Amino acid sequence: MDDLIEALTIFRKYKNERWPTHCEHDVLMIMAVTQDEVSTNDKQRLGELGFIWSDQDDGCWKSFRFGRA
Repeated sequence: MDDLIEALTIFRKYKNERWPTHCEHDVLMIMAVTQDEVSTNDKQRLGELGFIWSDQDDGCWKSFRFGRA
């Protein structure tokens, strides 16, 4: 759970939306923060934590690690 909290803390630095996430088909998506907003260091760390940028679904960060039970 620590990795998920760390990732969400990184995303919160850029936007603190009320409903920033969406979960579907075992994928957790962060919808509120764009790739361009995130620093290079934070992109690298988010990758280590299991988040990737996807241009599908109108562009969002996705994690297959945290989107499943």
